[in-house]
Amino acid sequence: MSGAQLYDTIGATYTATRRTDPRIAASIWAALGDARTVVNVGAGTGSYEPPGRVVTAVEPSALMRAQRPAGAAPCVAATAERLPFEDQSFDVAMAVSTVHHWPDPIAGLREMRRVAGRVVVFTHDSSDTGWRYRFWLTRDYLPEVADFLVGRPTLTEQARAIGARTEPVLIPWDCADGIFEAYWRRPRAYLDDHVRRGMSVWSRVGPEAEQRAVRSLDADLASGRWAERNCDIADLDAAELGLRLLIA
Repeated sequence: MSGAQLYDTIGATYTATRRTDPRIAASIWAALGDARTVVNVGAGTGSYEPPGRVVTAVEPSALMRAQRPAGAAPCVAATAERLPFEDQSFDVAMAVSTVHHWPDPIAGLREMRRVAGRVVVFTHDSSDTGWRYRFWLTRDYLPEVADFLVGRPTLTEQARAIGARTEPVLIPWDCADGIFEAYWRRPRAYLDDHVRRGMSVWSRVGPEAEQRAVRSLDADLASGRWAERNCDIADLDAAELGLRLLIA
């Protein structure tokens, strides 16, 4: 299933669960520098589009485009791998929590590099074998996530393709954006079907794995086992869970 098809299926709740977190936004917007014109690739409903800039959005999913709020940046129906713009049309190209859905991430990143003088991408470092074990949800309840990585380019390969450097982005304990890792200190949120529907991971692993994970987590929360296993994160304000900025 392509990214567009996936979000045409699961994207109905994104305006409710996927909001701009101001601390993550600060990292992304700082990386944009003094850019005046911005193309937001895989823009979704418009989270993290920077104010005070001339923004053009690109989003292949019709359902996601339909949820963009009134007054949002104009949005073009296209994919990352085939951006309908001339070379160097923008000061910067940005992409937030979307590269992992692209059929060809390297081609999409190179297209971003083609159409803009700078590239800023918020993504995760799945090439780090430790990231699955740092996050208790994948470590203890959803090992199937590892299957998503087979055959996908590593973060190092993606960075090399566009000459990018990487910077870590910590996830605050009260993250406002309902990304997969957002509730690392609020585990009961993952029991809420409405919350899970805003995360593409659950659709990708399928209903059997999802329900098994939810049942196990629910039982561990009730018994106190989850708290015992994860006592080291109870007082953290932010966690390093493999989220990264690619900046070129």
